[in-house]
Amino acid sequence: MEGNKDESEKCIDLALKYLKEKNIEKAIRYLQKAERLYPTERAKDLLKKMNECTSSNNNNKDCQAETHGSPSLKRRKASNSRVSEENHKEETKVEYTKEQVEAVQRIKQCKNYYEILGVSKDADESDLKKQYRKLALQFHPDKNKTPGAAEAFKAIGNSFAVLSDPEKRKQYDLYGSEEVQARRRQSRSFQDGYYDYNRGFEADMSAEELFNMFFGGGFPSGNVYVRRGNRWHNYRQQNEAQNDQSGYNALLQMMPILILVCLSLMSSFFVSEPAFSLIQTSKYFHERKTNNMKIPYYVKENFASDYQGNIRRIEAQVEEEYVANLRTSCFRERNYKESMIWRARNFFDRELEEKAKRLGTPSCDALSSLYHRDSKGL
Repeated sequence: MEGNKDESEKCIDLALKYLKEKNIEKAIRYLQKAERLYPTERAKDLLKKMNECTSSNNNNKDCQAETHGSPSLKRRKASNSRVSEENHKEETKVEYTKEQVEAVQRIKQCKNYYEILGVSKDADESDLKKQYRKLALQFHPDKNKTPGAAEAFKAIGNSFAVLSDPEKRKQYDLYGSEEVQARRRQSRSFQDGYYDYNRGFEADMSAEELFNMFFGGGFPSGNVYVRRGNRWHNYRQQNEAQNDQSGYNALLQMMPILILVCLSLMSSFFVSEPAFSLIQTSKYFHERKTNNMKIPYYVKENFASDYQGNIRRIEAQVEEEYVANLRTSCFRERNYKESMIWRARNFFDRELEEKAKRLGTPSCDALSSLYHRDSKGL
């Protein structure tokens, strides 16, 4: 309802205009509209007077004189004019607070970049970013209308840009605190009790560009030009060139890994599958036995046709692999049995020792039986 107050006042002014033009009907219509938008005593009085005029068949001049000459209306007009003047004064009043003024004065009186950001000299990158975000939002000229806020905002941006650059920070720590301040005093950079932070160590980009990086979702869509020394550089083009270069370097670093992957894939195409398996699978499901040691093995369906003439050599490989597996299993079984026996003896557990001695070694037994059978055959 408060937002309709201005529209209501406009309707009242239009009603007075039509009243001067002796158009009573339109004047009443606009006064009624003003009452609907924002009820006021002024509109009620005018509407009442005009209704009385029309009901008593007074002429337009009398109504016009009566409504314009009403003492209460004059007083209300004067009162409204005073209120509007007071509102205008409030609108044009100072748009900053005492706390904002004190904050700007504090920034101006700081002696170094660490004081400006409010961090210690051992602050890391996350601390710097956190403080910069807080202060940049607090002192941005669009939000802070305090005199000197723009200079404080630039000082904050310059401080962060220098301290966040490891090389510049190192140089600043070495020479910035004493020498640069002395040079500023000599060159009248120190004026009215405040330091000029736009001299000495300067950032490569302006405070607004730095602010856009943090809060604008990156650089603006157009080209961003940054001054280094006495020349201006297109920061966007340089950034894109650096990104392209870094992508090319990453590709070079990944090249050996890609070559190894390609070689392994290529080798898988040239390595043939084994002719047999000692375990029955869905692919090797036909059982056969070697002629010499009668070792069972499994082959594919087309084994006889594919390996005709090489069966003796393949069976020799089967027996060799079978014996090698038995030896490995026998070694594990014996090792486990002996360790259990020694553990039982260490704990003086006779029952556990007897149980360990009774542990079987099936692989060793199979290997011994195989050797015994071969010796008999010989």
